[in-house]
Amino acid sequence: MAGDLTLQHRHASPTSGSSGWLRQLLRKPKHSSSSDAVPKQSPPSSSSSVTTASPSASHSTASPGQGPSASQLSISSPGSARWAKSYDVCICHSAKDLQFVEEMVSYLENAPEGIRCFLQLRDSMPGSPITTELCEAVQGSHCWVMVITPNFLEDPWCRYQMHQALAESPMANGRTIPVLKDIDRRDYPRELRCLYYISVTLKENGFRQIKATILRYLQELCRSTASGI
Repeated sequence: MAGDLTLQHRHASPTSGSSGWLRQLLRKPKHSSSSDAVPKQSPPSSSSSVTTASPSASHSTASPGQGPSASQLSISSPGSARWAKSYDVCICHSAKDLQFVEEMVSYLENAPEGIRCFLQLRDSMPGSPITTELCEAVQGSHCWVMVITPNFLEDPWCRYQMHQALAESPMANGRTIPVLKDIDRRDYPRELRCLYYISVTLKENGFRQIKATILRYLQELCRSTASGI
């Protein structure tokens, strides 16, 4: 009897279990449809994440021409406005001050930024007219350093080049950089008195200021050009 009861219980259990499974099977279409609805909702969520990412991607694509890349643009990068001219700076000086000027140019050209200098006695084309060379040097450079010494004031070609630079950029805008050496302030040319100058007493300090002024102008040039101003 105990064995029979056990058998009956085991036999009854699958029956009730099968009815339970049957009920589950009858309910399953409703369940599966709702479970199928979940995957159907997941693609929109993934597509919405793509849609959210895509504006930010387009924003990051547009921003290089506007803000971040303009402010972070290096003057040495290939697309910078620095390369629009042959030289970064034209050095206007008297031939009698060549030793001082050569030291300054060596300092500038050996800087990490590799400032490109036009030095008249070194870079002028032999046989070319002096006026042509001086004008092309001014026009082919972003800015101009005027090494104003007693020799400069006595040299008509130095004054000619100074006037060419002022004619090229009447408002200066940082392009004309007067450097005073061994002269009194009262001898400072009247044409340049609207501009601040660098007074060289110690070479190292003077060269450092000249370099910083040139780089500041180039950075501002690249920044304003990249931002479309």
